[in-house]
Amino acid sequence: MARRRRWRRWGIGFGVVLLLVYVLFVFGPGADWVIVGPRRGRMDAVGARREVVQVGAAGIEAWVARSPGLEQGREPDGYVLEFCGNATRAEEIAQYVAQRWEKQPVEAWVLNYPGVGGSEGSVRLKNIPPAALGVFDELRRRGPGKPIFVEANSLGTTAALCVAANRDVAGCVLHDPVPLKQLIVGEYGWWNLWLAAKPVAWQLPNSLDSIENAKRAKAPVVFILATNDSYIVPKYHKMVTEAYVGEKHFVMLPGGHWDSVTGDAEAQLRDEIAWLWATRREVRPSGGGG
Repeated sequence: MARRRRWRRWGIGFGVVLLLVYVLFVFGPGADWVIVGPRRGRMDAVGARREVVQVGAAGIEAWVARSPGLEQGREPDGYVLEFCGNATRAEEIAQYVAQRWEKQPVEAWVLNYPGVGGSEGSVRLKNIPPAALGVFDELRRRGPGKPIFVEANSLGTTAALCVAANRDVAGCVLHDPVPLKQLIVGEYGWWNLWLAAKPVAWQLPNSLDSIENAKRAKAPVVFILATNDSYIVPKYHKMVTEAYVGEKHFVMLPGGHWDSVTGDAEAQLRDEIAWLWATRREVRPSGGGG
């Protein structure tokens, strides 16, 4: 009898936990906070300059750095628009992104999502697409006809693919792309008996559906894929890469999700970026769909 009561208490407790998880993630901002991993407060931008782009009622913060190939005082010949991965701030990586483009005379713009860093607005996934498209449109306004490349890692690839599907981008560099809906259901449903995972997946904005966006993205792309990724299992990367319709090149990274691009992979990536630059074309004023 005592054992039965103990199991009953455990069962009730487990049910309460599941209910709280369900309410937090389905009706509250829990999923957005966990996925985006926001951080506010001041951070050293290591020499990058701050720009604020007004998108609707919110000021979206970007940190901007110049590539080594862009001479001081010279206007850029193109732009790189980078979207951060989970829990990463634009200040941390702006200079790194610019350095990676070496000889290409570009400015790298790295976004802080709404509610992250100095960007206004709330931390909601649904707020990412308009912010991403709005900053792209601002770069198009500043440099009419100049090529705009989009880059991203992990979570950021959902925003990059949204832009690539709806705007005339010159090319993409996508590191460990993630189809959020499929990942949440396939990898994170078991512990909540799919009571939270499926509703959360259903509520993800369609504009961040990486597989559907990949089917509409026609720009040349370089995929950087970690062959030993245990955080986003490679089968999920494959869902995106197989759906992508534009010309595809691959850089295989012999490491995990958090490993840097170094050694032979880094050398190959330099060559692939040079290829993207060589294939660039002018951006049409219409934006190619937006």
